[in-house]
Formats: sequence, structure tokens, C-alpha cells
Amino acid sequence: MSHKKKICYLDAVHVTLTDAFWKEKLRLIREEMIPYQWEVLNDRMPGAAPSYCIRNFRMAAKVQKKQAEGGSIPVDAEWSERGFEKWPADPEHLKEAFYGFVFQDSDLYKWLEAVGWQLMLSPDKALEKQADEAIDLICSAQEPDGYLDTYYILGNKNKAFTNLKDHHELYCFGHLTEAAVVYAKATGKTRLLDAAKRYADWIRQRLGKEEGKKRGYPGHEIAEMALAALYEATGDEDFYELGKYFIDERGKRPYYYDTEQGMAPAGKNELRYEYNQAHRPVAEMEEAVGHAVRAVYLYAGVADYAGLSGDEAYLAASRRLWENITREKMYITGGIGATRFGEAFSFPYYLPNELAYSETCASIGMAMFDKRMLQIDVDSRYADDLEKQIYNTILAGMALDGKSFFYVNPLEVTPILCGTDERSHVKPVRQKWFGCACCPPNIARFLSSIETCIASRDTDTLYLHQYIGSEIRSGSLTLTVQANMPYDGNVTLRVTSSEKEKRTIAVRIPGWCGQDYQADIPAGTRKEKRGGYLYLTRSWENDTVSFCFPMKPMVYLADFRVRQDAGKAAVMLGPVCYCLEEADMGKDLHLLHMLPEEPLTPKKENVSTEEVITLTAEGLREIPSETPGQPLYCKFQSPKTEPVVLKWIPYYTWANRGPGEMQVWTRYHF
Repeated sequence: MSHKKKICYLDAVHVTLTDAFWKEKLRLIREEMIPYQWEVLNDRMPGAAPSYCIRNFRMAAKVQKKQAEGGSIPVDAEWSERGFEKWPADPEHLKEAFYGFVFQDSDLYKWLEAVGWQLMLSPDKALEKQADEAIDLICSAQEPDGYLDTYYILGNKNKAFTNLKDHHELYCFGHLTEAAVVYAKATGKTRLLDAAKRYADWIRQRLGKEEGKKRGYPGHEIAEMALAALYEATGDEDFYELGKYFIDERGKRPYYYDTEQGMAPAGKNELRYEYNQAHRPVAEMEEAVGHAVRAVYLYAGVADYAGLSGDEAYLAASRRLWENITREKMYITGGIGATRFGEAFSFPYYLPNELAYSETCASIGMAMFDKRMLQIDVDSRYADDLEKQIYNTILAGMALDGKSFFYVNPLEVTPILCGTDERSHVKPVRQKWFGCACCPPNIARFLSSIETCIASRDTDTLYLHQYIGSEIRSGSLTLTVQANMPYDGNVTLRVTSSEKEKRTIAVRIPGWCGQDYQADIPAGTRKEKRGGYLYLTRSWENDTVSFCFPMKPMVYLADFRVRQDAGKAAVMLGPVCYCLEEADMGKDLHLLHMLPEEPLTPKKENVSTEEVITLTAEGLREIPSETPGQPLYCKFQSPKTEPVVLKWIPYYTWANRGPGEMQVWTRYHF
């Protein structure tokens, strides 16, 4: 069997980050976020919701030790009744039982993956020792047969894999495996990788088409991506086949989840399990539905296998689903998942601002989908969307000090309404932690791998996807990128080669500048535009290429079918979405109006601790009538207004100056 991707991403071994913006973000993650999250995972952070994550591993390790000594652990009498969402009131008096959500193990795995990426950037003996100790704990909790999930180890092992739809064992396995692959790559240490392989073998022996196996697959996807990574790290075809089986089996009739839960088979035209993206086979999927994070994790895995196998059905499905999301179901910030009910996609063009869910993890998953599409289908649309995800919703998910986080990312906030009725999910400020804490360590692991978003290569071409200051090495070629994103569109590329050879460098023309750019390219270079990239071919020796991608403030209108944005406009500068905030504009942002043709003026200044570009423009503020005893409704009359200077800040920086109103879409005075 032969599997080969058309394009392979350059990893941190080949890319050295020099970018001022990203070096500071990575320093923040290294010095603030990772230590902070370690304390939270150990339940040592005052004011943060308890994690119980490491505590569960310690309890599971005790189980293994007692069993090895010939003792036994009684099944927790409360286990079947307590449910995985009930938390003890007093963490100091915990029983030898599992606490937290059923997927709690994954938080530690994501933290370890973030550490692995950071160690690739620069060695750190103290951090590596801390991670090694965590890995020792994880491995000591693993069952002798390879099974590793503390929820069932501390509950009732006999019930393992009896509820694949809801109980996240394969999700936790996926994060374990991704952490193991990255950590082995960073350090050369394989203890965690060996644990992941043993667990994968345990799964392979129990799930599949063969007689005696369950024909099950993940309820919460990510194992598909993880098994592709495990196959590429080990070359073991069995891991490839297991991931492919998960994709191929998904959605087939009779539904496995019906069988698992003892339900009567679905009728001929009855679709079930849209929430889990298991309603129909992947090759037949036309629309992104259900839980948004699960969906894009699946789609990213399908794209992985499209690249590995060359399967045209996989590739066609990936393209359809990507188009559906970006054309009908995505916020201007890149956020996806419009409703809190099921944290899910909703109807096409239904994108409410104040009720938005737009989970941080969903944007991270979408960025992973973008990256994989770029690996098999070099098109600037994927790189444009990846850029949008990075500089907006993903960065907005963490505070500027790295110590508090957003789970959801609305586009409009009125603090007094937060936490009430249908807005129960919306917070006006970032939280120290969450009982369901998937987002904080996910931010740490994704942004720590930012170098993998910059460039990729195949046998003939080096592709530059993101304009992030870096030194990229590809064979005899070294490409030095000088850039000041996200607020400056001037880019200089210096190309040196130890061998005078003809090579192609393909550079993305950002969608936000259209074709309105200038380039200074050495004479004699062959140029070709394709898929939103400019392909430059020559015998590189010691050459410089420079670009000016004009970064002008732009006003955007939504498609007329997005009812919530009718009569409103949003502002962007390059890839960065902007918003108005109470800290600058006072209360009642809904009374503000943008004016046509008024220029937007950029200015360098600070928002909290971050130096950014703000945008200002002349506008209007309605002056509401406040007559005592006035009726709730009155006959129409033109409202009184007063001039006001509107000030926009980058969306990712909002809520760093205390709670207050915020809005992305502002009424437009046509």
C-alpha cells in the first residue's frame, strides 16, 4: 500500500520564527499560559474552577498499583448514578472515584502537546522534566492491556466502549496520540508514544468490520486526525487502516449508535445523529451540521485521508463542506457554530451576533481543516481563512496576559444580559477556567504550533502561506521572510541557495488586498498566477523579492440573507476584524451610526498591554428621548443625533479593560 501527500508541511525543525508579534505571543504562552494551566490542572489556582484532571490520573495510577500488588478496587457505588457532570462540593475530601467531565483526561494531553511544540522552538530542561513527570503519571495509570481512560478505570472497566456516542474515550485517545507524536518529535522520547500505540492496538482489536468486533466509531471526532499522524510517525499501516475505517463506517445503516443504545433501527428516510455527523456516510455529506467542533475535526481528518489516499470522494466531500461553511455558516470573525443548542451549526445564513456560540475550539478546528486543505489543494482561499481564524477568534480566546479565556466568542455583548435565558453561555469577560476546559489548552497547543502554518513544500515548489517573520529552510534553499503582520502589508523575501538551482517559490496574494498589490521581482524570473498564488521560478542564488500588499481599512456588508446584519456594517484592516467597545464609546453602542464615505483613520496606540492599530471615523449617536412617562412606542419622527468619533479596536483585544458592551456590526447611515 502506498500513501503519499502531494505537499508536506514544514515543521519547526525547518522554520525559525523571527516575527516580533508571534515571538511575544509564544513567550506569553511559554512563560505565563503553560505554567498557569499546569497549576489549574493540579487544582492549585485560587478562583479557578477545579479541574480534577491530574487528580484523576493519580487515582487511576493507585488502581494499577493496587492491582499489581494483588489487591482490588471496588467499583464506585455512586458511579452509575452520579453521572459525569456532577462535581463534588469539597475537593479536599474526594473519594477514589472519577470527577469532572468524561473527557477530562484530554486537558492534560493538550497541555503536553503545547509543551512539545514549545520544546521544538527552544529547549527547556525544567519544562521537559515537568512534562516527563506528567507522562510518567499517565503511563502509570494505563491498564496492563493498553486501555487508558480514567473515567472507566475509576468507574467500571467492564463498561468501556459501551457508549462510544457520548463517552469520549476515542476523543481522549485522539488527544493522547497527537500529544505523543509531537512530544516524541520534540524530545526523541517515546514513552508516551508507546502508550498511545498500545492503546491504539487495544482499540483495533475491538472495533472494526471483522467478526467479533464492534462496528463502532467516535462520537466526538479527532481520532481520525490522530491516527493519520500516528501512521505518518510510525509507518504502521494498521493505524492508517483504523482511521480510514472510522471515516468509512460513519453514517452507515443500520446506525451503530442505534445498536449500541438498544434502539429500533431508523426508518428508510429518517436521519439520526446529525449532532455527531453520523447521519449519513462522509462521501454523501453536503452540509456542515451538528456540533461545530466535532464537525470540523472530522472534516480535517477526512482531508488528511484524502491527501494520504488520493481518494477523490474524500476530497470532493472536503471541498463541499469547506465551501458550505465559509459561504453560509461563518461569522466575519471566522467563528463557526451559531447556536448554543448543541454548540452547533444552524441554518444557512443564520448568524446571530449576541447569541453566537462561536466556540474557540471550533475556530481551532476550522484552522486545522484549512491547513489540511492546503496540503492537498493549494488555493489561497484556504490560507486566507486560516489567517482569519488565527488573528480573530483564536487570539480572542485568550486574554492579553494569557491567564483567562473565552469559551464562546459573540459578536455583540450587553453585560447586563449575559448569563440570562438564551444568553447563558455568553460571558462579558474571560474566565480563569471552565469545568469543561477544552478551549484553554487547545489555544496553547495550536498557537504553539504556529510555525507549521507558515509554509509547505513539494518536490518542486516552496509555498509561502502566511506572512510571519521567519527563516525557512528547504533543501539548499533558505527563504528569509521579513513582515510586520497583522497590521502592515509590506513584505520582503530574501532567498539564498547553497546550490544554484532552478526552484519555484509560490507566494499567496492575500484576499483582503485583491489584485491591488505591487511587487519588485528580479529580472528574468518566470511568473505565473494560479489558485491565488504567484509562482516565481528562477535559479535562486542571492535574491530579494518585495511586496506591498495595501492594507487599507475596509467596510464590509453581510449577504442580504444574514438578517441579523441588515442595515449594518463591519470594519476590517487586512485580516483583522474590528469592534466597538464601551471602554472607548460609552454605553448603548446600538445608538451609534457609521456614515457613508467617511474615511477610517488608522492610529498606533495601546489597548491594555497590546500595541495595536485602532481605527477612527466620524459618525453619529442617536439622542434618545427620555421624557418621564413616555409610552413604550410612539409615532415615527426623525431621531435627534449628535456627531461622535467612532473608535474601533481589534476584535481579539476586546474585554481586556474590564466588562462592557461590545459590537462588531454597527448601524450604517445609508
